[in-house]
Amino acid sequence: MILVSEVGPRDGLQSIPRIMPLEAKKAWIAAEAAAGVKEIEVGSFVPPALLPQMADTEELVDFARTIPGLNVVALVPNAKGAARAVAAGVHGMSIPFSMSETHSLKNVRKSHAQMLVEIAEVAKLAKTAAVHFSVGLSTAFGCTMEGAVPERTVVRLAVAAAEAGAMELSLSDTTGYADPAQVKRMIRAVRAAVGDRLTTLHLHNTRGLGLANALAGLDAGITTLDASLGGLGGCPFAPGASGNLVTEDLVLMLNSMGLETGIDLEKLLAVRAILAAALPGELLYGFTPDAGPMLDYRERLAR
Repeated sequence: MILVSEVGPRDGLQSIPRIMPLEAKKAWIAAEAAAGVKEIEVGSFVPPALLPQMADTEELVDFARTIPGLNVVALVPNAKGAARAVAAGVHGMSIPFSMSETHSLKNVRKSHAQMLVEIAEVAKLAKTAAVHFSVGLSTAFGCTMEGAVPERTVVRLAVAAAEAGAMELSLSDTTGYADPAQVKRMIRAVRAAVGDRLTTLHLHNTRGLGLANALAGLDAGITTLDASLGGLGGCPFAPGASGNLVTEDLVLMLNSMGLETGIDLEKLLAVRAILAAALPGELLYGFTPDAGPMLDYRERLAR
């Protein structure tokens, strides 16, 4: 079973100036869960003054928790945000830990050393509240501000994050720089140091390599892939890093390969209408039946 984690309500919306109405967000989350999506990152616990798009995250957590079988997760920038997330009732939370110190200072205004202190504090909160806690190793494949990030730096900081209390680790291609060979090398190197704590890839499709990198990750033992409906999003603090991995394209590929996701592609595609109505003018990328007739993946696998 491959877990497709929907990050659109957080990573998809944080870079869009327009604020999606709360009821539309709820409809999006409910519809994706009904399509079989098992995990959704519903928002982030950042100060509303910084990201007004995320001001309703508490309400979204409260709503999403009523959906049976849905793992409700949120991003937290620090211990203060983690305390809010725990109080709201999240099942899981993640903190971004940039492998580029320049990006870290721009994104969360903290150095590597300061972030490790925050990770340790969040880990204590998570353990006390029995909330799953993961650390996203951002800019692991390169940084638009700092350039190449040495593999040894990623490995060293991954080990430090694990020692500080991270239950799970994710490698994030924040800038869309990764290629399939690099993805495999990085996974092998980090896995050799932290073992099975590395489970997840967070990929952007900025340069059209999202699906190829996802396949490389699967070949290297990754079991969870983050994606955003319609490819919405990107990092507002990494210039030029547009375009998340498209959820619809990823599910189409995985289902066509006979890999179990539990997601009904037709129902997932129907969710695009909610985004199109709530965010007029925003480009939605990815597979659509309007592109022409397509043989059902179950039929193709049977041949």
